[in-house]
Amino acid sequence: MARHIRKGDTVMVTAGREQDRGRTGEVLRVVTADHADDVRVVVQGINVRAKNLKPSQANPQGGTIRIEVPIHVSNVMPVDKNGKPTRVRFETKDNGAKIRVAATTGEQLGPELKKAR
Repeated sequence: MARHIRKGDTVMVTAGREQDRGRTGEVLRVVTADHADDVRVVVQGINVRAKNLKPSQANPQGGTIRIEVPIHVSNVMPVDKNGKPTRVRFETKDNGAKIRVAATTGEQLGPELKKAR
């Protein structure tokens, strides 16, 4: 099944924690599970949590680091050229290439998903 969100997309958080809602960021990675319903994305600067590290040989002091935690893909939407969240359509060009298209503006989102014949 084709995904609406891909690595490198600029997305806006539409649901979730109040401090993250409405913020935009770039998708760093897409985390998939065994079943297709639980797809999550890691967005740069969004859903940042503090993690306590025990002292180790690599980090003898230990300490606290801040990392981005995955959020569910249904809580984000791609952003069009106007900076507004948009739904995504999939279209096939005449040459057979499959592309993602922003529903609001009709512009192409990212590179082709399936190459032309």
